[in-house]
Amino acid sequence: MMARSAIRGGMGFIGILLSRAASSASARPQPWGRVYSTALGVRGGASSATAEAIGVDTAAAGRPGPSGQTSSPAATSDPFQHLPGIEPSLLTVERTTTPREKQDKSTLVFGQTFSDHMLHLDWDNEEGWQAPRILPYGDLRISPAASSLHYGLQCFEGMKAYRDAEGRVRLFRPELNIRRLNRSMERLRFPKVDEDGMIELISKLVLEDADWIPEGDGYSLYLRPTAVSTHPYLGITAAANLKLFVILSPVGPYYKEGFNPIKLYADTEHRRAWPGGMGFAKAGGNYAPTIQPQAQALEEHGCAQVLWLFGEEDYVTEVGAMNIFFLMAKEGGGGVELVTSPLDAGDILDGVTRRSVLELAREWRELERGVPLEVSERRLTMGEVLKASREGRVRMKRRWQSRTEEGEVPHDEEGKKRGRSTARVEHVGV
Repeated sequence: MMARSAIRGGMGFIGILLSRAASSASARPQPWGRVYSTALGVRGGASSATAEAIGVDTAAAGRPGPSGQTSSPAATSDPFQHLPGIEPSLLTVERTTTPREKQDKSTLVFGQTFSDHMLHLDWDNEEGWQAPRILPYGDLRISPAASSLHYGLQCFEGMKAYRDAEGRVRLFRPELNIRRLNRSMERLRFPKVDEDGMIELISKLVLEDADWIPEGDGYSLYLRPTAVSTHPYLGITAAANLKLFVILSPVGPYYKEGFNPIKLYADTEHRRAWPGGMGFAKAGGNYAPTIQPQAQALEEHGCAQVLWLFGEEDYVTEVGAMNIFFLMAKEGGGGVELVTSPLDAGDILDGVTRRSVLELAREWRELERGVPLEVSERRLTMGEVLKASREGRVRMKRRWQSRTEEGEVPHDEEGKKRGRSTARVEHVGV
């Protein structure tokens, strides 16, 4: 979602725009000529799910965009491509005999409630991928010598399923999540997964537990595919054994603030990632070192997340749980610029919502009639942000309207204090 928030960076608060994983769950019109979701079925539909792609441009995701940015570091050949791949036709399903009790959606806390079933896939470097299984949700058995427990050989993804107004279950651009998973897997020398096969298996799992999808604006079923090395070896080497599993969690708002703005702390001391590192991958090793600085930001500054900077120039990179955009009036007038950090250094995540926002914003060309909109993927320093803030260019000087739960409010200093903005970009998740 696009949300107006604030950064504390040593010089007061400034207005920004954030991109969160597609968070809106109610159906809205899509006037942009592009459909980003995949329909899986209808309420009460059969569990024999074959994902039906609706207008998803699966080829465009890896191509350079209008700015010349590409989606990820260059891929290398798969050293395991000679081994058997994922085969959805071999899927077996064991349904639970003790269904879990569902709780009221208003009491959901992110990542603490899980559905009845999970997907299991096992791999080894001699036999390749074994037959996939959907089993009742439960603990994993893993050797205490597994290298994932010692050296962080682990990666994951985060995606969501929603109900639309017709009761259909939808995934938001799932092919992009699987491609990003493969980039993370490749960086850890894990085997890649077949994109279509993985989406088919995830679709079948989601429809198996479709009654766990909470309905309503901002509610969804969070999908967490995770790959861990199960290789019981204390040597530092590539994994010979792997488990890939997918669990499902009904969720509402990510933060305790609910669907309201959050504050960010611009950290000039700690660094999340650097060029040539792992910043582009969703690997556990990228997140563990951020916990202490994030706790510090909350305890000492009252900020929910850290805005990560890099280098002597304090280049803006991303936030701990999302990419970040700045909407700034240009110096001397002449329109506004929507700015986000580029992908070329490999130090930020290629967010699915980030990509969607960029694509849609480039189609608009104007923020509103007579206000040109320039979309940029470029390096932006914290000094530039603070300068724009002092000059009053970070938030729009012109008053423009967007819907909120309470009705229409202006995007000015007073208006941003009332209600939850649902500006046009937020609609891409439906």
